[in-house]
Amino acid sequence: MVFGMAIEDIFKALGDPTRLRIARLLGAMELAVGELAQVLGQSQPRVSRHIGILCDAGLAERRREGSWVFLRQSDSGGLVVEAVQQLLALAEEQEPGFAALCEADRRKLAAIRKAREAAAEHYFARHAGEWDELRALHSADAEVERRLAKALADAPLGHLLDIGTGTGRMAELFAPHAERIVALDKNLEMLRVARAKLQHLPAAQIELVQGDFAELPFADASFDTVILHQVLHFAADPAPALAEAARVLRGGGRIAIVDFASHDHEELRTRHQHVRLGFSDRQMADLLRGAGFAATAPLALEGGKLVVKIWTAARRADPAKKTPVLESAL
Repeated sequence: MVFGMAIEDIFKALGDPTRLRIARLLGAMELAVGELAQVLGQSQPRVSRHIGILCDAGLAERRREGSWVFLRQSDSGGLVVEAVQQLLALAEEQEPGFAALCEADRRKLAAIRKAREAAAEHYFARHAGEWDELRALHSADAEVERRLAKALADAPLGHLLDIGTGTGRMAELFAPHAERIVALDKNLEMLRVARAKLQHLPAAQIELVQGDFAELPFADASFDTVILHQVLHFAADPAPALAEAARVLRGGGRIAIVDFASHDHEELRTRHQHVRLGFSDRQMADLLRGAGFAATAPLALEGGKLVVKIWTAARRADPAKKTPVLESAL
């Protein structure tokens, strides 16, 4: 066994030209099975069989996103996957035939990237008016981002989870400073927008996952930093979302919540589907304490009709010792 992977299975998996091409493509980015079939010029069932062999060997892993299935390099493969990519890069240098195939695949991959970007631009065009209307009510995004980055600058970000990634902006902003980022969203269309925005990042550094903030699909203590940027006001009950954030954070890990202070703009419920009209500092402090966090002083950005707040907190080492959420937080 090599790092838990059977060496004979690895070499068998790589003993086919199509699987070599798939492995090379996955070194660049995560791809849907249908996209791989498009690049390779093969039927989807045939490509799926090749994918199964690579996954069984521990070189790749599948992830379902609605009706789509995405494939990426295996995170658990570690040095073996890295060595495979180095070998494939050397093969491109030494084998003109393989190099020509890989170059053709990359041209088709570039076309897929352009299609993703075009779809994202179309989505932005359809929703630009709604977002501009909301942005006009609060501080400039650039200032919010600057203050958030400053609030998290005093310690390494490590493995970062961006809950409710939306367009992927937070993941893009913090990518240069985090070891690895997982960007999660419940909305499939938003995930596809985020994928287009983030596809320039190394495949090993970024992962996009469909999921609900009240039931995160991750193991306990998986992350060092969690961000919820303009997400929590969509929660009828924020407590389960914060409890889940605490669960997936390591002891001492940090959470940053960007949201609105309490306000009376009732139109946001119908025009933008906001469930909660912001949060008071007392409410947020109680929610964070109840989830097992030790909060720091919040920051306020008062550049508009809506005040944007940044609440940060650290997960206590023993989250089992929680203070019950007070009634004022509900």
